Amino acid sequence: MRKTRVLLLVSLVLGPLSGFPQASDLGSTLAVVREFLDAFNAHDAAAMSAMVADDVQWLSVRGSEISIELEGRAALVAAMGEYFTSCPTCRSEIKGQMSSSERVSVVEVASWVGSKGPRSQQSIAVYEFSDSLIQRIYYFPEEAVLSRIDPATP
Repeated sequence: MRKTRVLLLVSLVLGPLSGFPQASDLGSTLAVVREFLDAFNAHDAAAMSAMVADDVQWLSVRGSEISIELEGRAALVAAMGEYFTSCPTCRSEIKGQMSSSERVSVVEVASWVGSKGPRSQQSIAVYEFSDSLIQRIYYFPEEAVLSRIDPATP
């Protein structure tokens, strides 16, 4: 019993120094992504910009090609302002997620009202962090929305 207490105490003291991500680290990156999407849904580009690095990059991944869609906090604010003006009904929500201390991967479902009524599509996005700020956002090609996303399915 005493040995168990000593091991528990040592792991609590040394755990944060071990270099392994702590549960609080994993939750904080996901919380930032959720706040970022909340700001997106509120069409608040300024709030979005508070969660990104000065030199943030928004990247599109298509096959073996990666292209930079925008670079820099100011470019993000400008692009989002234009986007929100062109799509006042656009929203995004997380349908699946996986996070580490440096990256958060999500399945995002975007929805909007088009000329033919409500529309939606999903995409995988990977948010990469540096100093608790979003450094890069990788978006993969959009696809039809699945009615059920099961992260346990191989």
